[in-house]
Amino acid sequence: MKGMPGGGGGRGMRGGVPQKPKMKPSLIILRLGKYLFRFKWMLLAAGLLTLGSNLLALLGPELSGAAIDALAGGEGKVDFPTVFRYCGLMALFYAGSAFLSYILSALMIRLSQSVTYAMRRDLFNHLADLPVSYFDRHQTGDILSRISYDIDTVNTSLSHDFLQICTSVITIAGSFIMMVRIAPLLMPVFIVTIPISILLTRYRSKKVRPLFSIRSAKLGELNGYTEESISGQKTIKAYHQEETMRRRFSERNEDAVSAYYKAEYYAAANGPSVNFINNLSLSLISVLGAIFFLKGRLSIGDVSAFILYSRKFSGPINELANIYSELQSALAAAERVFRTLDEAPELADDPDAVELKVTDGEVQMEHVRFGYLPEKEIIHDLSLDAKGGSLTAIVGHTGAGKTTLINLLMRFYDLQGGTISIDDHNIRKVTRSSLRGAYAMVLQDTWLFSGTIFDNIAYGKPGATMEEVVEAAKAARIHEYITALPDGYNTIITEDGINISQGQKQLMTIARAMLLDAHMLILDEATSNVDTRTEIQIQSAMRRLMQDKTCFVIAHRLSTIQHADNILVVDAGDIVEQGTHKELLAKNGTYASLYYSQFQ
Repeated sequence: MKGMPGGGGGRGMRGGVPQKPKMKPSLIILRLGKYLFRFKWMLLAAGLLTLGSNLLALLGPELSGAAIDALAGGEGKVDFPTVFRYCGLMALFYAGSAFLSYILSALMIRLSQSVTYAMRRDLFNHLADLPVSYFDRHQTGDILSRISYDIDTVNTSLSHDFLQICTSVITIAGSFIMMVRIAPLLMPVFIVTIPISILLTRYRSKKVRPLFSIRSAKLGELNGYTEESISGQKTIKAYHQEETMRRRFSERNEDAVSAYYKAEYYAAANGPSVNFINNLSLSLISVLGAIFFLKGRLSIGDVSAFILYSRKFSGPINELANIYSELQSALAAAERVFRTLDEAPELADDPDAVELKVTDGEVQMEHVRFGYLPEKEIIHDLSLDAKGGSLTAIVGHTGAGKTTLINLLMRFYDLQGGTISIDDHNIRKVTRSSLRGAYAMVLQDTWLFSGTIFDNIAYGKPGATMEEVVEAAKAARIHEYITALPDGYNTIITEDGINISQGQKQLMTIARAMLLDAHMLILDEATSNVDTRTEIQIQSAMRRLMQDKTCFVIAHRLSTIQHADNILVVDAGDIVEQGTHKELLAKNGTYASLYYSQFQ
């Protein structure tokens, strides 16, 4: 019967995420468009408001030109009624345009927030469906960066940049039509300047977009390192590594700032470059317009209106160049979000999967093979039989793959070979929810959420009564501590709230597991954070409450598993011994060596 080679560890693998090819900007925009289309009525209203606002504003230059022609009337006479009429219409149209723009801005804020809500909800729901392996490979801070910073960046772009793009497109198209209608003689100027602007923008886009992708990635790395550093402050201070952590943070901070600088620096050149081309076209239009006016081909009003329309035509192009960096940042952020959404969720249950109905709780492993990486097996031929209602303990040196067994029992990872069965049901042929619901689980890493102590203990059993929670807390030897708090079981647990020791948190998670009506129990170093006296009390209580339940205990402290029905000893990659505590001590082998090293 083969066991588990050392060096694998039990927590999976973090880092080493393979790089995927960049998404095309058109694909990112299309996927953002699908989110926008979910709110098609708001989008339609925004389109109509944008169209109305810009059309009203586009009438202004033509009215201005007509007013100028009325001012420059023949025979030195000024047609003041006509001038005032055109000026009044200009004021009316501009006021209407401003009013529609205000409504449009408010609507776009609402639309962008709706899209942000939908994206953040979809991303969080998808994260809940991802396998444990995804979280083993990615830093928590990087994941948080995607669900907060990246989506906020997209939101900012939708509320401002998207509106600006739509407005610019309408303004450019409308101005072009008006210029062709007023003075087609001056249009050849744009035959030169427009292609130059387009080619320059496309060239800069290919150069700058990768820099914004790097910027988002560096920020994710910085957030990940910050999250790890903050959560490990006690260890950092205990080892006097504050300066080391500051130095490492400075390096990552400098990388992030450098990435920001490079992206913004190279993107900043777009605005001035396009603005120079637009000013050049304006100069050429002024010169040609003056020539045609002197030759009597154009009126002064036509020249004036054309210049105003040319500014409306070139202005949006310049604005698009100025917001170019924001667009690139939004595309890079959206890409990171969509990449997470594209991660394959946990494999669906087999079509013929059934609900697991535990009767005896007998667990069998037959020739199990597994590795977090295909080329590196952690378990290569493991077989064991845990009888229903028995307590099976697995002991051995760190890195032997003990915690990996939990991942396999709970199907956090799937086997690469062999089978695991519960009451002769292959766990791959039952639903994951029923499989995981058959276990109560207490890990070395405690997890309590913001809420009352009652809610935290009753987390796995909705509808639990106060009497049931109190009974579980008493069994876990945490009841007296809870009742000594000002609000007892209604005390709120928060990050910066009451002072709860690590051991007390561990006791609460043990009480949570005791409350579950589960047929099997997994304990992974569950008493590692309590003192020896409390540990003995908990073991006594757990033995009473876990009668007729199949239990698996992963432990380094051998005092916790002396009453186990079967102890598996892992050493140098093999299960070298198994038996009860007394039987293994009598063999005077590996287990005896481990045991006496702890107690002598």
